[in-house]
Amino acid sequence: MAQADTRPDVDGVAPRRLAWNAVLETLKRRVPLDDVLDELSRAAPLPDRDEALARAIAIVTFRRFGTIRRAIEERVEKGVRDPNLAYLLAIGAAQILFLDIPDHATVDTAIRLAHENPRMRHTGGLINAILRRIARERDAILSIEDPLADVPDWLKERWIAQYGEAEAGRIAKAHRVPASLDLTVKGDPAEWAERLGAVLLPTGSLRVIERTAVRDLAGYEDGEWWVQDAAAALPARLVNPQPGERIADLCAAPGGKTAQLAAAGAEVLAVDRSARRLVRLSENLERLQLTAETQAINAEKLDVAPFDAILLDAPCSATGTLRRHPDVAWTKDDEDVRKLSGLQTRLLDKAATLLKPGGRLVFCTCSLEAEEGERQAEAFLARHPDFERKAIAPEEVGGLADLISPLGDLRSLPFHLTVEEGRGGMDGFFAARFVRKAP
Repeated sequence: MAQADTRPDVDGVAPRRLAWNAVLETLKRRVPLDDVLDELSRAAPLPDRDEALARAIAIVTFRRFGTIRRAIEERVEKGVRDPNLAYLLAIGAAQILFLDIPDHATVDTAIRLAHENPRMRHTGGLINAILRRIARERDAILSIEDPLADVPDWLKERWIAQYGEAEAGRIAKAHRVPASLDLTVKGDPAEWAERLGAVLLPTGSLRVIERTAVRDLAGYEDGEWWVQDAAAALPARLVNPQPGERIADLCAAPGGKTAQLAAAGAEVLAVDRSARRLVRLSENLERLQLTAETQAINAEKLDVAPFDAILLDAPCSATGTLRRHPDVAWTKDDEDVRKLSGLQTRLLDKAATLLKPGGRLVFCTCSLEAEEGERQAEAFLARHPDFERKAIAPEEVGGLADLISPLGDLRSLPFHLTVEEGRGGMDGFFAARFVRKAP
């Protein structure tokens, strides 16, 4: 882990330093940007405004990394081999091209950061020349309208093969727009939509239009709702939980789906291998005034009485969440998809042993990859003749028939559910529902 710099801020250098270190560490360690930012911020806290700026710079750097990298490569004759310099130029270009920050402030802080590193002090002239040229040629750079330019080759090839080039382009374009703030409420959605000035989506989620801090919204302190993407809210609804049913939520943290099941009156066992994440889940449930049993264990080792229903939100490549986590595209690869799909297979097989005859199993992933969705579902049915698919009906997803595949599974894409320019879309999700046949 890079050591956080504790030097005082000079003319806005500190948030850029944080953004620069976060991008470097994320790509070096191939770990989530959010985790790196949290680690660095805990080591050397900044004022909220500076941390927000650092986060915005780092996120847009990954969101538009392909465009940024090409802009730099086309303006550096021999390329940039030093990662430190490459990513310092990247966060500078991100500010110039995509954020409302004065060009001179961006260039000046980038040079100051370079001068902090003895091995980079000689690069000040190059940084000045490249960033100022990018600023002069901003319109030309942004005139090249190819959303797939911001998708790494490994992912672009996958999406074109699975969805076709036109559909892949629509997916990539949707990922350029930050995700909306969606909520799941315990009470009457229409009433809370009015109170919050939100849009009531056909699926039952609320979409908050005005940008407001979550904790400042009415109902937060009273536990009336929780933040949950509209797509992420669908799998628990497909379980159709009933009061008194015993339901397992496998890989449950951070707990949005657990809350949905508990709010319906089910007796829920929330399972996650991370005890720390389960603590956070319990804290969230306490705010919501909901209860669930928790167990910190690898779900593959779970040994309990059969359940009426199981929700398996399996670990996956998370390529459906790039609106929220654009770093995923640049920290994962084909090998991750292969390993994670193997884990999903094992978890599905385990879940099958924990279900009563006639019980329901909903398998879901926030992935756009067929190995973690459609192929996984077909392979499960082939391995388990004692299970059958229970097709999803349009009315279960707000009448949005486009979200249902020909086989009756859920397949949401990032450009679905657009209700307003700049406030549309949903995470890319797959979900299949199976029923264990009675003997």
